[in-house]
Amino acid sequence: MTHETIVLHGHIIDSLLLPKVLDHILQYGGSFEIAHIRIGKTREEPSDARIIVHAESPERLAEIIAAVQAHGASVEKEADCQWQEAPADGVFPDDFYVTTHLPTEVRVHGKWVPVKEIEMDLGIWLDRNDPAPHTVPMAEVRKGDQIAVGREGIRVTPLERPAHLDVFGFMGAQVSSERPHGHLITGIARRMQALRRSEARILLAGGPAIIHGGGREPLAWLIESGYIHVLFCGNALAAHDMEAHLYGTSLGLHLEGGSLAHHGHEHHLRTINRIRAIGSIEEAVRQGVITTGIMAACVRRGVKIVMAGTIRDDGPLPGVITDSVQAQAAMRATLPGVELALLVASTLHAVATGNLLPASVPTVCVDVNPAVPTKLADRGSLQAIGLVMDAASFLRELARHLGWKE
Repeated sequence: MTHETIVLHGHIIDSLLLPKVLDHILQYGGSFEIAHIRIGKTREEPSDARIIVHAESPERLAEIIAAVQAHGASVEKEADCQWQEAPADGVFPDDFYVTTHLPTEVRVHGKWVPVKEIEMDLGIWLDRNDPAPHTVPMAEVRKGDQIAVGREGIRVTPLERPAHLDVFGFMGAQVSSERPHGHLITGIARRMQALRRSEARILLAGGPAIIHGGGREPLAWLIESGYIHVLFCGNALAAHDMEAHLYGTSLGLHLEGGSLAHHGHEHHLRTINRIRAIGSIEEAVRQGVITTGIMAACVRRGVKIVMAGTIRDDGPLPGVITDSVQAQAAMRATLPGVELALLVASTLHAVATGNLLPASVPTVCVDVNPAVPTKLADRGSLQAIGLVMDAASFLRELARHLGWKE
């Protein structure tokens, strides 16, 4: 048997961190002994605990420490973080530390220093010209970069349950199609109103079901009204949005009435071809070729658009980033200042955006398929509220709360 002492500090009782840590120790085959505990007497006063973790082998102990570290536990013996050079471009050292999306600090020369640009599933890089370490994607690391390894000298701060709860105060809520949505959408609208009055930005990542289901008009209104500042989408949402303007169809079906249009299956291809001939979506809007819908509203309002392509794309439209690593970097570059994310009807964009966001950004995942918000939570985005409903209904109700008149 081997052992290690871990410590917990903060609101570990009311945020349920202590039972989570103890449960993880048992789940990973270890045992524990609570050596010390001090419980705060008020909501504002923090609590402390020292826990001796026992495991049958050093390898199993390392697994336990890794599991509980994401919940704010840190090894008691304070040592500086260990660093190793990256052996090649795009390759981390073998024992590199994998980040969570929670606030993280590393101990450098005896001082705890916050890690910049925190995001899950990255490494931590110590730039020789910058005293503050920051995260780095695997694809961007270069041979010789100093990368954090092991788990000593690294601590994670879990998010605290806010004193005044709104719909975003119940993180990790169970996903269910039978839960009422009205009060949640009302709370989201209130948060959006508050953010519009500030310098904060709101991000929407959306899929083409928004167009097919009738959510085009309310989303365009939200953009025109200054409620959306960043749009993540693929080739399809943009193509079908402009198809709706040019032909009144989406996927070849008339949006008014739902009947099949003659040669309607060609409409999205003819739309893409026309925009490619013009040169860009922005130029098509400037020339008056595209005057209504989501893309036109984004161009008029100066919304930052990142279109990430997939292997199945037709065309694609000008501006679609076909290299997934480049698309990820472009999405990452737009995130500073974002304080609310709406992930609507796009499994891939929802998970990709969730992976990029720090845990401090309130997130709403809306999909008719309950597996999507569940998958997002399973990937670690426990701050996401899951709404199981169709995209158009969500956008219409949200826009109505904010003043949209159909």
